[in-house]
Amino acid sequence: LDFWRVLSLHNSSSSSHHLPMFRTVKLCRALAPLGDRILVRRAAKEVQTAGGIYLPADKAKDPNEGEVVSVGPGERDVTGTLHPPTLSSGDKVLLPEYGGIKISIEDEELFLFRESDILGKFE
Repeated sequence: LDFWRVLSLHNSSSSSHHLPMFRTVKLCRALAPLGDRILVRRAAKEVQTAGGIYLPADKAKDPNEGEVVSVGPGERDVTGTLHPPTLSSGDKVLLPEYGGIKISIEDEELFLFRESDILGKFE
């Protein structure tokens, strides 16, 4: 019922008060992970081997290292107790070869992992 009232008010208003339905301005977005999820930026692919041989960018494999961009608040157990994550922003971590959810934010590829999926932290 309220929807129809708003629609009738919108249609009866003058065009000078017209509000756009969608925003066309590009907004800068930030992603805050939920629960025990960790947002990670993978290290750049190595296109040169230790022996000095250059590999094509599509043949180089993804590195298993990354940097933590942001962390969620932690995970709650069955009693409701919050267990904060052991990682923090800026930590260098060892990632599994496969897994994680690929996310593109402003032409940058980031990966979302659960804290338990991350293999280790570099000191």
